[in-house]
Amino acid sequence: MRYIPLNNSIYKRNRLNFMDQMKGNCMAIFNSNDIYPVSADSELPFAQHRDMFHLAGIDQEETILILYPSSKDSKTREVLFIRRSDEHTKIWEGEKLSKDLASKLSGIESIHFVEDFKNILHLISSKVDTFYINKNEHYRANSPVETREDRFISWLLKKYPAHKVAKSNPILQRLRSIKHIDEIDQIRKACQITKKGFNRVLKFIKPGVWEYQIEAEFIHEFINNSSKGFAYSPIIASGQDNNVLHYVKNNKQCKDGELILMDVGAEYGNYSSDMTRTIPVSGSFSKRQKEIYNAVLRVKNEATKLLTIGNNWKNFHNQVGEIMTKELLNVNLLDKADIKNQTKKNPAYKKYFMHGTSHHLGLDTHDYGLLEDPFQENMVFTVEPGIYIPKEGFGIRLEDDVVIQTKGEPLNLMEDIPIETEHIEELMN
Repeated sequence: MRYIPLNNSIYKRNRLNFMDQMKGNCMAIFNSNDIYPVSADSELPFAQHRDMFHLAGIDQEETILILYPSSKDSKTREVLFIRRSDEHTKIWEGEKLSKDLASKLSGIESIHFVEDFKNILHLISSKVDTFYINKNEHYRANSPVETREDRFISWLLKKYPAHKVAKSNPILQRLRSIKHIDEIDQIRKACQITKKGFNRVLKFIKPGVWEYQIEAEFIHEFINNSSKGFAYSPIIASGQDNNVLHYVKNNKQCKDGELILMDVGAEYGNYSSDMTRTIPVSGSFSKRQKEIYNAVLRVKNEATKLLTIGNNWKNFHNQVGEIMTKELLNVNLLDKADIKNQTKKNPAYKKYFMHGTSHHLGLDTHDYGLLEDPFQENMVFTVEPGIYIPKEGFGIRLEDDVVIQTKGEPLNLMEDIPIETEHIEELMN
């Protein structure tokens, strides 16, 4: 593997925390992701289901995990099933995890091959009343694809119709939102790799380069530093496309006088980073570009200070809205009439800043976290305000990754990635 794995004590702790939240005589089952086909015989690279990784640290397809906390037999309290290596697999794909290595990575002693799963499931199911199933209930989830987990749940409920059903996802949403210090270190490593990529492109960008060439510079640096690549589809948007929030074509030539908005982040060990920087193609901001840029930067800096223990999602975004409104007034994008005519459902600032300021970050770029929960220590958030002005031909967004701490201001994991206009111009020139 490309990354240094976490100590299996992290996964042991995660499983214990999850099982502590299970109620009654029950078992929970988790499945790895599919390997998704493209067409013909081609497939997308495998990406592990983040819940499986959180609970077991296993990064291999066809993996199944059973948790049965009330078992009187330690051999069935935690059971991991892995794919067996046969001679064909060894020749064509390489050897899969051995039982010993799977145990070392996960901290689970009872390891079986997947062909034993249904027999062991049947043995345990006869002793429990409730299945904990793992449907995706993330607030952004909207997938038309039936996952391996979905197919398994359908099979399970038809096979065992007399059992009660409980949900794993609400438990994981809360547990995964609070990171262990070692998980934060993985995110920090991803941020440092992102920094190397950004420093590389600062020296590369000039009028005439293509957006996809900038993307190539990033991916070179990411893979060269033990990352599998981008944590999400990169946005490399020049000119008017600064204003397209999810622009991913990355196929235009960058022109003199334009800004280029780069929303990119490296992954490391399945943990995400998420950075946005907006820089001048020519190496120098215009007066107006710099004015708007510094307004966005002030909002970001003030918003970061609000990520404190006890604050909550709704208050935070209302507070950021007030800060953004003042900045938009200062740069003459809003006036007193706009403020007078705004409503709670349609505040004036939304004309120029239409997305949220922050989201949870971790194993997923838009990570788990219940929005009604108050902010707690070791939650990790992005901070990403923007001002988008299609009439003026540019938009600016800035984004850093931040850890909520008990004492002092939040810890900015990207504090050493260039962001001040003068620093960016100096490095580009």
